[in-house]
Amino acid sequence: MSSPAITKTKIKVCSVSDIPIGEGREVTLDGKRIALFRSRNGSIYATQAACPHRQGPLADGIMSDTKITCPMHELLFDLVSGEALDGLCDGLKTYKVDVDSAEAIWLSIAD
Repeated sequence: MSSPAITKTKIKVCSVSDIPIGEGREVTLDGKRIALFRSRNGSIYATQAACPHRQGPLADGIMSDTKITCPMHELLFDLVSGEALDGLCDGLKTYKVDVDSAEAIWLSIAD
C-alpha cells in the first residue's frame, strides 16, 4: 500500500481493491496499528489491530458478516461496535471509515 495522504480530519489509507473481500489487512497510521476489513457485502470496517486478550493479529482472523474471530484464541468481536461478543476480554477500539467515489478508504483516527 502506498503512503497515506493526510487531511485535517482524515487519513487516506488505501483503495478498497487493496483489501480482498472477506479479509483483513493491517496498516500503521500515526503510530497506531489498525486492522481494515472488507465484508462480503462490500462494507469496510476498521478496528485496533491487536486483540485485547493476547495481542493476536486481528487482520489475520476469520471474518463473518460484521464479526471477526481472533486467530489466536478464537475470541469473537463485532466490527461495527467493537463489542467483545464472548465477554472474556475488553472490546475493540473502532474507527470511522469513509469510502470516496474513487473507492479510496479514509479513516478518522483521532482519539
